[in-house]
Amino acid sequence: MIFIIKDSNDNREDGRSFDELRSLKIESGILKRADGSAYLELGGNKILVAVYGPRESFIKRLLRPNTGVIRCRYNMAPFSVDDRKRPGPDRRSIEISKITAEALRPSLLLKSFPNSMIDVSIEVIEAEGGTRCAGITAAAVALADAGIPMKDIVVGCAAGKVNDEIVLDLSEKEDKEGQADVPIAIMPRTNEITLLQTDGSLTEYEFEKAIDLAINGCHEISKIQRNALKRKYEESL
Repeated sequence: MIFIIKDSNDNREDGRSFDELRSLKIESGILKRADGSAYLELGGNKILVAVYGPRESFIKRLLRPNTGVIRCRYNMAPFSVDDRKRPGPDRRSIEISKITAEALRPSLLLKSFPNSMIDVSIEVIEAEGGTRCAGITAAAVALADAGIPMKDIVVGCAAGKVNDEIVLDLSEKEDKEGQADVPIAIMPRTNEITLLQTDGSLTEYEFEKAIDLAINGCHEISKIQRNALKRKYEESL
């Protein structure tokens, strides 16, 4: 399912208006050997997520007697960007792995699984700006597909400042050449923010406008997440 907001105002290089998302497609349950999985395309981003667990971990020091633990691994394939990336984890991927786990954790009822581990593997196959938010969005769908009890399905989206204008869902070029980037993640039922970062310079008014715009984008993406899960289970009937 593709989600595109139409607008007659072509204010950006790719023809989108300031409050328009890139084309979005989400599928759930596409990997048979994972407990849960999802595939996401957002603009030029292509992201695959697999979830394993809850299960006992061989790394005993990571387990907690009163709760379960979520561990995320974010990885960009060497061929995902124009300049071939060196294989293996780097500082950025380690940081995003940690941020992703922190963004997802508030929605999960981990106390139902003491001494258990949930592993989330996020593979960026092609990258075109906004991969951390796209990864969080896809990971939340994969967790729901795995049947993990959740308060809500977390969704991520970003807004930013480009050519002195606040815009939604920055492309790779806008992210690199823009003046600011504000990625967020929320639980859409309550608008509780589980991730908030800022890179760049914004006035107080611009920051509030970026937050509002990103939250609106999250709610639009949330509809696509839920439709992806509904479609999978309707097809299995």
